[in-house]
Amino acid sequence: MTLAAATDLAAATNEHLANISNTLIYSSMAVYTLAFFAHILEWLFGSRSKVARTAAALTAGGSRPAAKGAPAVTVQQGGSTTVLERPQVVVRAAAGARDVPDGPGAHGGDVQGDLFGRVAVSLTVLAFLVELAGVAARAASVQRAPWGNMYEFNITFSTVAVAVYLTLLALKKNVRWLGLFLVTTVLLDLGLAVTVLYTASDQLVPALHSYWLYIHVSTAIFCGAVFYVGAVATILYLFKDSYEAKLQAGGKPGTFATSVLERLPASASLDKFAYRVNAAVFPLWTFTIIAGAIWAGDAWGRYWNWDPKETWSFITWVAYACYLHARATAGWKGRKAAYLAMLAFACWLFNYYGVNIFVTGKHSYAGV
Repeated sequence: MTLAAATDLAAATNEHLANISNTLIYSSMAVYTLAFFAHILEWLFGSRSKVARTAAALTAGGSRPAAKGAPAVTVQQGGSTTVLERPQVVVRAAAGARDVPDGPGAHGGDVQGDLFGRVAVSLTVLAFLVELAGVAARAASVQRAPWGNMYEFNITFSTVAVAVYLTLLALKKNVRWLGLFLVTTVLLDLGLAVTVLYTASDQLVPALHSYWLYIHVSTAIFCGAVFYVGAVATILYLFKDSYEAKLQAGGKPGTFATSVLERLPASASLDKFAYRVNAAVFPLWTFTIIAGAIWAGDAWGRYWNWDPKETWSFITWVAYACYLHARATAGWKGRKAAYLAMLAFACWLFNYYGVNIFVTGKHSYAGV
């Protein structure tokens, strides 16, 4: 590279904007931390879901006629006999009433908890706007798409993940229960980005100067963000399903498990929510792989090179295809399909972090 070319490359990087970007990212982390504590307060003081309150009342000995055909328990209370429904029957029957029932603070009945929830969402919106400004400043500092390395990919990914969550809220989807888990993992993601994965603002290598960068990588980021939302719902489903099964068996969950899991939607609703978001984004993930293959043909002369990134993208596609097929097949709904969903997301995570950090291939352009 000639001295003139090196001077032009340095001039193309605006260090002032790069520093502003870093400041904005750190500022967003501070606001996300406030949102995290607000969500904690919401979970501490917010009302439990309607389904959980019903199950808890029955477990505590409240009386209610048994549903027709449902297993019942007979309890002696001061010489009188009370017939109670099994908590599991009530929980699962109520689950189909709505796609995603109310979570912490969203049902009402606890003004203080609901207030903390609204504060948490407001802080999340503010943190999102600050982080989005940080991503935009990073892009402006080098006058290109802000995903040329793992640091930029991380900050963009977390921004899009929060955008997906806020969009669902704006569409009147009752997903505020996702807020605590979202903010926690976003903080972890940004912490990893600004410490281990940080890369100084710089220009792209020539191979990445293509309009396919905007198409292929942007869709990959969006798909990952939606897959992440589905994975969180799947994990919560597995915990909530075990909790409901324990209630059905007449067991008594621990205090911590009860206080947390009672504030989640019913397991059937979590399962349905996870399936819907994964199914909705799967066609776009298919397009992402096809777009990458077309770009590979332009850049490397071959549409498919069995590069590690290509291979694991395809493995991820196969895993999610198996999950969607299993979810639609009788006998594979529920926990079995959920395990497949977690395996598929683990493949995506390895493709996201493992391939870039530990494996060398044609996609190894900027270290991390």
